[in-house]
Amino acid sequence: MFTQVMDTISTWSIPLVVALVSLFAICKKVPVYSVFTEGAKEGFSTAVMIIPYLTAMLCAIGMFRASGAMDWLCAVLEPVTSLIGCPSEILPQAIMRSFSGGASEGMMAELVETFGTQSQIGRIASVAQGSTETTFYIVAVYMGSVGVSNARHSIAAGLLGDLASLLAAIFIVNIMWF
Repeated sequence: MFTQVMDTISTWSIPLVVALVSLFAICKKVPVYSVFTEGAKEGFSTAVMIIPYLTAMLCAIGMFRASGAMDWLCAVLEPVTSLIGCPSEILPQAIMRSFSGGASEGMMAELVETFGTQSQIGRIASVAQGSTETTFYIVAVYMGSVGVSNARHSIAAGLLGDLASLLAAIFIVNIMWF
């Protein structure tokens, strides 16, 4: 019964929100189409503005992985992560998640393909993927595009959140399935 209710909610939630927002806008006499096209135009301008920051970040990620720094960092952290029940195979995905959601998702897919969806590694990778944010992506792209020059505390807070969500994913998976 619960599954049927959740399936129904997930099927209808987005169309219902779109319909309610549109209905509310019409009731408030908002010119919906012109406001939408104006927003799309601003979105395109923002996309063009963030391209240099995005390019720089993706180049830095490529250099980080190609240089072997990712492998070195994982080797250094492996003794600590084994103490908390985190398989070392998760580390590259956990590190990459703070930089790039797409790269992290690719690593998660590789882990799930290699170890399976019912493995501890597959479960931790899946839960961790859905529970963190791309901290450096946000700083490089969004803060860079609006001219924020001092993001020091934002980075620390974002990385602390990433670490907390990874630890929570490890803890929850280890309690629920092992």
